[in-house]
Amino acid sequence: MAVTLSLVALLGLVLFFLLRSKTLGYGSAFIAIMFGFFLASTGASDPINQLTHAVLDAVGKL
Repeated sequence: MAVTLSLVALLGLVLFFLLRSKTLGYGSAFIAIMFGFFLASTGASDPINQLTHAVLDAVGKL
């Protein structure tokens, strides 16, 4: 039985632990960039974009 793990989930998990341990450096930046790059190609990109636009519209009306 083969278990597959999404690259987005793996990078998200690594980024979570890097941020939790407050380990910042070039490696952390690379992981964050790759996480964002692969997250943008998933189905989660549309809801994230909609949420971002909604928040910016709400802040703009203040």
